[in-house]
Amino acid sequence: MNISDVAKKTGLTSKAIRFYEEKGLVTAPLRSENGYRSYTAKHLEELTLLRQARQVGFNLEECREMVTLFNNPQRHSADVKARTLDKVAEIEAHIRELNLMRDRLVALAASCPGDDSADCPIINDLAGCCHANKAV
Repeated sequence: MNISDVAKKTGLTSKAIRFYEEKGLVTAPLRSENGYRSYTAKHLEELTLLRQARQVGFNLEECREMVTLFNNPQRHSADVKARTLDKVAEIEAHIRELNLMRDRLVALAASCPGDDSADCPIINDLAGCCHANKAV
């Protein structure tokens, strides 16, 4: 299978596939005499795993670990589950941070009259001051 076939079957671009190969995230494909990459079903599985792991938030190093686990017949599902639950906790913490950011932005917007005045409570708050023309 050539790279364009793999791209179609995995939903990745050829550029992404080459990137993952360069980073050592997937098993290197064999090269034919003319230098073209030759992919197998195993490559499709690794690349599909990578694409889907990225879609649920795993970073490149975490994806490397997941591919390593995928290729390890001695793996323990407990290891995969632990990594997955760690990612869930990380995402939940990020959601809490985003909610706090949203709440602050809503409060800032509520504090501003949004009129033609140069005095803006949003700018003042973000700048840590009380007056728009405060002397330095």
